[in-house]
Formats: sequence, structure tokens, C-alpha cells
Amino acid sequence: MENLFRLVDQDQYFFQRKWTLVNGPVIVGAGPSGLATAACLREQRVPFVVLERAECIASLWQKRTYDRLKLHLPKHFCQLPKLPFPEEFPEYPTKRQFIEYLESYAMHFDINPKFNECVQSVRYDETSGFWRVKTVVSSGSSKTEFEYICRWLVVATGENAECVVPDVQGLAEFGGEVIHACDYKSGEKFKGQKVLVVGCGNSGMEVSLDLCNHNASPSMVVRSSVHVLPREIFGKSTFELAILLLKRLPLWLVDKLMLILAWLVLGNIEKYGLKRPSMGPLELKNTKGKTPVLDIGALEKIRSGDINVVPGIKRFSRGQVELVNGEKLDIDSVVLATGYRSNVPSWLQEGEFFSKNGFPKAPFPHGWKGNAGLYAVGFTRRGLSGAYSDAMRIAQDIAKVWKDETKRQKKRTIACHRRCISQF
Repeated sequence: MENLFRLVDQDQYFFQRKWTLVNGPVIVGAGPSGLATAACLREQRVPFVVLERAECIASLWQKRTYDRLKLHLPKHFCQLPKLPFPEEFPEYPTKRQFIEYLESYAMHFDINPKFNECVQSVRYDETSGFWRVKTVVSSGSSKTEFEYICRWLVVATGENAECVVPDVQGLAEFGGEVIHACDYKSGEKFKGQKVLVVGCGNSGMEVSLDLCNHNASPSMVVRSSVHVLPREIFGKSTFELAILLLKRLPLWLVDKLMLILAWLVLGNIEKYGLKRPSMGPLELKNTKGKTPVLDIGALEKIRSGDINVVPGIKRFSRGQVELVNGEKLDIDSVVLATGYRSNVPSWLQEGEFFSKNGFPKAPFPHGWKGNAGLYAVGFTRRGLSGAYSDAMRIAQDIAKVWKDETKRQKKRTIACHRRCISQF
């Protein structure tokens, strides 16, 4: 407590703004990673505060995903700690079903985030040994500054906090509709249009497929190499098969086997403009964080010509795009499936644990814990299963210290109480 007094003494403006001392960690982000950590802390009976800039949990899933989205992996690889998916859910739950699961998860563990509270800055105060989390609380048109003082900080804003929008020559002069994939909901509004989809990851492939299903004519920009794997191989999840093989075989051999199996199921995809990287899909995922595309129907549309695969963009002009091979296409709209990035560097004033790209510097599985009570969850590049393991580790680590300190505090209180009684 005397450390807190030091904090007050050094900041003459401390009592001029609203603040609170948190008897436990502050978790920044109420997505799946933040909820998983909160649930594990609840099981350990450690108090916590969850801050969320949006007005709902899992805002990425609720607000920035397309309607046709389903989990790419079987549900048992995507469940959060301590509570499985309902048995009646399909093997690959829909977006709506996953949101329902997260909402029931938060209710089950009595997780009540503080919504509309955007973190502006966080720094560690070495004098006091506390983290100082400054936020802006939005309520209608009014905004209030607030500060949380805590011993532990859990960064759970994830890998996809902000959209990546490329700077392409002439895009401002294009004239048609330009949206990021985070704002794309359905191909219905693009019916009959020629749409350029920039990006060939899972989002680019699925948006292109959805556009086809709504009678639009998509052209998908494939600028670099990409691994495309079937979602299932002979009725078994490709991801699950890879996990089983990795238990017995080295990664390089599993990569070769996966590519052979993919060739047997999908055939030669390079003739359609989809060149495979020289590095295997699992090695590429582990070293670069680049996820292979799990095909759910887009490849069939590429073979049939319903999805037109084109090379990189040189420039845009009014109603047109010029490609790097000199070809020009007339287009009506553009969907930027150009991915997301971490926003941690914009608010966390710390340079030892996190790198400039917003990811922990230490590679998996060591990137969950930093110094001075700093933790990260959901930055493993291994999806929900990575968040699952991080959340368990973080809760156990914090709970051990919190419980030890609570016991010592109780002993001091009892000893003080006895001394007071003995004086009478």
C-alpha cells in the first residue's frame, strides 16, 4: 500500500481525475482471448477488470466479419477453457453460433466487461510497482477520462485489432465503392457487378466465393505465393490430421505429406495462378505466421472461371485497374481482403516484451509472460487453441502470487488486530 502512496505523491494531478485501484489484473480486450483469461481467473477466485472499447464482447466477430463465415477448424479445437461447445452444434459452427457460445461463456463465468472504454495509454510506474491504465469512457456524446491502477496487465487485444489498408496508386480516383473485408457482410449488394478482391488468404477466397454465389463477377488479386489445402482430407479435418502426424513425425516430413495429400485431393493448382511457397504450410505458419487457405469451395469456382485470378496491381484509374502484367480491367467495386494487425504499440508504452509489430518478441510458447506483471494472450499465431493455453498459464501464474500475497496480508491484519487488543 505504501507503494500506492508513492504513486499519489509523485502525481500532483492524481486526484483531479477519476481512478480506481484494481485488486487483481486488468485485462484489455473482451474478445475470445480476454474472456478465456477472465474465466480461468474466475476459477482461481482472482478478481479482475476487463476493458473493452466496443459495446459488446467479441466485437471482431460481431461487427467485422461476413455473414457466411464459419469456424475453419473443428469446434473442439476452438473451444475456450472450462466450457465446451454445445453438443448439438455442428462440427464447424457458424458465426452466429460462435457468438452465442461466447455470450453464454461470459454469462457462465460472470464476466462483465466495462464496455465503451477505450484504452489510451498504459505504462509501468517503476517507483510504485503498478501499471497505470488510462482510458476514455464514452457515453452518448460525453467522454470521461479514467485511470486504473493495477499490479498485473493482460494484453488481450489480439492479432487483428486494426485493419490493414494498403496505399495503392490511384485508389482515391477510382470512383467506385472501396471497402475493407471487415465491412463486407454479403455479396447481395454486389449482384451483377465486377468486383476486384485484393488478397488471396482465407478472407479473400471466401469473399470471392460469396460474390460468385450472389451472381457477381469477382477477380481475385494473387500477388504472392499461397498454400491452399482442403479443409478435410478423406473425411478428416486437415488440421487435426496434421496435429496427429506431428506427434510422431518431424515438421518437415509432415509438411511434405500434407502437400502430397493436398495434391491428391485438389490437383495441380499452380496452373490456375496459385503458386505454392517454397516453405511448407506448417513451417510457414510457425515462422512467418502466414495461415494456409483451407478451401471450402473457392477452388472449384477458380477452375470453372467464375473467379478470375489476376496478378498484382500497378495502379487504379476511374472505373479501372491496371495490373503489373499490363492488363486493364473494368471494375465496379473493390474489396480489400488485406488483413489485420496488432495495435498494441499505439497505446502500450513498453519496449522490452512487445516488438514494433505489436507481437511478443519471444517465440511460441514463451510469448505469454513479460516482466513486472505484463502478460499477452492471443498472439501465438495459433488461433483459439493458442489463446486457450496462454489463458491457462496466465491465470495460474497470477493466482499463485495473488493468493500468496493475500495470505500474507491476512496474517499482517490479524497480527495488528491482536496488538491492538493487547493494548486495552
